[in-house]
Amino acid sequence: MLNKSNVFNANFTLNINGKLVDFDQPLVMGILNCTPDSFYKNSRIKNGESALSVAEKMIADGADILDIGGMSSRPNAQIIDTCEELDRVLPVIEAIHQQFPETILSIDTMHASVAQKAVEQGCVIVNDISGGSYDVAMLSTVAKLNVPYILMHMRGNPSNMQEKTNYENLINDVNFELSEKIALAKAAGIKSVIVDPGFGFSKTLSQNFEMLNHLEAFHIHQLPLLVGVSRKSMIYKTLNTNAENALNGSTALHFGALMKGACILRVHDVLEATEAIMLYKQMISSDF
Repeated sequence: MLNKSNVFNANFTLNINGKLVDFDQPLVMGILNCTPDSFYKNSRIKNGESALSVAEKMIADGADILDIGGMSSRPNAQIIDTCEELDRVLPVIEAIHQQFPETILSIDTMHASVAQKAVEQGCVIVNDISGGSYDVAMLSTVAKLNVPYILMHMRGNPSNMQEKTNYENLINDVNFELSEKIALAKAAGIKSVIVDPGFGFSKTLSQNFEMLNHLEAFHIHQLPLLVGVSRKSMIYKTLNTNAENALNGSTALHFGALMKGACILRVHDVLEATEAIMLYKQMISSDF
């Protein structure tokens, strides 16, 4: 029997560009990678024209947010300089914002200067996989921009994060480290924080599944919870396949995350995630 204490809690709102966005249902964040080396090659955007085509399809398929990133965060990925990152993302942000001005855009970056310029071009959310640990100016910059901040758990950076998977108690340790970063974000003046426990970042395959199995433990922060497991190695390694063949596994884990109270699903495949949410809503609205 479904435990309704774990299911989606809609008591969250986000102030996005002066508008309150209610979580009357879980949201879908579509991934647009302006990179040549992201782990899932079909998510790579080559230019503004291809970005518009992908964005249009994602919006039609039900995306609530489009997350635009210019640097791969796969394990062992190298950090690129801000000029290169800006050259990759700004034309895409500008093109999508001009064509789809009502669409919520997020910038996926660890660099404060990239966050600043991306918001100036139309992004209204900053998604920082380092949770403010990489760039000392990030938290104060986001506070001044007055946009929601996605704060993810990661130890180190993508080039060395998989060397930092030694936890005494995975759930307790991740929650404690998140709480420290949330406190810093709020002290800096950030008003809206979204928590991402960081699947695949400083976690082993088994730790990823342990974290998903105990996802409800992250509601302790009383903040919207984002889950990003789409096509990741925790899926394709378990299924002995690859990222290109991990859609079915992704949908299965997305449904599991919804059952545990995920508020935002960050995905490569928007239509399938949207359908999972529709079916999930129908299930929890049924009498039992």
